[in-house]
Amino acid sequence: MSVRQELTMADILPMEDYAKIRSEKRREIAAKKRARRVEVGPFVTFYFENFDTMWLQVHEMIFIEKGGMAQAPDELAAYNPLIPKGRELVATFMIEIDDPIRRKNALAQLGGVEETAFFQVNGQKIPGLAEEDQDRTTAEGKASSVQFVHFPFTEAQIEAFRAPGAQVILGFSHPAYSHMVVLQESVRAELSRDFV
Repeated sequence: MSVRQELTMADILPMEDYAKIRSEKRREIAAKKRARRVEVGPFVTFYFENFDTMWLQVHEMIFIEKGGMAQAPDELAAYNPLIPKGRELVATFMIEIDDPIRRKNALAQLGGVEETAFFQVNGQKIPGLAEEDQDRTTAEGKASSVQFVHFPFTEAQIEAFRAPGAQVILGFSHPAYSHMVVLQESVRAELSRDFV
C-alpha cells in the first residue's frame, strides 16, 4: 500500500457528504491519533501527523468555518506541508499548561524550543526543523504554545527506526526544557509506516 503524501481537491468531500460520516471519521481518526501521540516532559505533547490526520483537519476546518469548497485551496495549502513526504516524520507539538499564569511564564522561557526537538535512533541524533510558515517564537523570546516540526531521516536512519524493538528517543535540548522519552514499541511501529 502506498503512503499518500498530499491532499488534493479530489480528496475533499462536499460538506453535506462529510456531515453524514463526520462522527464515524472523527472516532476512527481519533483512535489512530492516540497511537501517534507522545508526551515529552511535564507539559509538551507531540501529535505525529499523516495523510489521515490532515484529511480530517481540512474537513473539520471547512465544516466548522462553513467556507465550502472555496475555502478548500487555502486549507490544502496550510495543511499539506504537515503530511510526511516519505523520508520524514512531521509533528504538531503543544505546550499544554492549564493555568494561564504558569503557561505565560513557561512560554516566556521557551523561546526557540522548536529548534531543539530531536529524535535519537541507535545513538544517532536527528534534529527537528521548525515549519517555516511563520516564526513561532516572538522577538521577545516567547514561544507559541503550538509548534510544527519536521524530522528528516536518511535511509540508514529510517532502516534503524523501522527495526522492531529499536530504541527511539524523542526529546528537547532546550536549556529550560531538556526532557526526553523512549517511544513505546507500538508508537515506533505506527510511525515507521510514515516512511516510504
